[in-house]
Amino acid sequence: MERRAASLTAGGFPLPCLAIVEGASDPASAAYLRQIQRQFERHGLATVRRQPERVEQSALDALLDDVAADTSVHGILVTQPLPAPLKLDAALLHLPVAKDVEGVHPWHAGVLAQGRPSIVPSTPLAGMEILKANGIALRGKHAVIVGRSPIVGRPLIQLLLLQDATVTVCHTRTVDLASVTRQADVLLLAAGRADLIDGSMVKSGAVVIDFGINVVGDTLFGDAHYASVGEVASAITPVPGGVGPVTNAMLARNLIELAERSA
Repeated sequence: MERRAASLTAGGFPLPCLAIVEGASDPASAAYLRQIQRQFERHGLATVRRQPERVEQSALDALLDDVAADTSVHGILVTQPLPAPLKLDAALLHLPVAKDVEGVHPWHAGVLAQGRPSIVPSTPLAGMEILKANGIALRGKHAVIVGRSPIVGRPLIQLLLLQDATVTVCHTRTVDLASVTRQADVLLLAAGRADLIDGSMVKSGAVVIDFGINVVGDTLFGDAHYASVGEVASAITPVPGGVGPVTNAMLARNLIELAERSA
C-alpha cells in the first residue's frame, strides 16, 4: 500500500486522504478512530476528523456536503452507529459514490448484489482476506452467516457466492440457531451478541470468523465463546486482534483505490 500511495504523490497527485465524519463525540469509539489514524499514517496516508456543529441531521448533511466538495479528500468514512436523531439513510444522500470508502452507498451495494463488486465494506472484505490468506477454499463449502446487517452480514452473502460457496443466513431470531450453525464448514459471526455461539453449536473442524465486537464491562468479546469454540473448530479468529487489524488494512486499500480513480 505504501508503494501505491507513493506512486500517486510521485506523479504529482495529492496524498490519499480519509475524512472521518463523526455524528457526535463518542469516547467509546475515540480510541478506535485514533488507531485508524495511526495505522494510516504508517502507510503514508492522511486523515482528518470532522464533527457537525450540532447533533442535527441538517448539520451533518451540511458537513458531508462540505467534505464531499473538498478536493484534498479522497474517501469519507461516516462512523456508525449514528446517535439519535441522525439517520444514515439521509446522510448517504450527501455522500458521493466516488468518495464512499466503506461501500455503504446504495450504488456500491447494488453492484455488489449484481456480482460486480466495486468498493466493498472493509469488515466483510477483511474476513474474506483472512480466509484467502490461510488457503481456505470456499467452492462447494457450506458457509453460514449469523447476522444480517448492511455493513457485514449482507455484503458477506454476495462475497461468498462469488467464491461458489453455498450460503445460509441466520440471525438472532432464527429458530433453533444451533441446528443451522452445526452444518457450517465456514461459520461467520456478525450478530453483535457476546458469546452467542458456543462449542456445542459448531461442527468439528469448522472454520470460524468472528466479526463480533461486544464490550462487557472493560472487556471486549466476540460473538463466539472463544474457549469452547476453539476446542471444536479447526481455526477461529480471536477478538480482539483478529478481523479488526485486517479491517483497517482493507479500509486503507479502499482509500488508495478511490485516490487512484480520482487521479
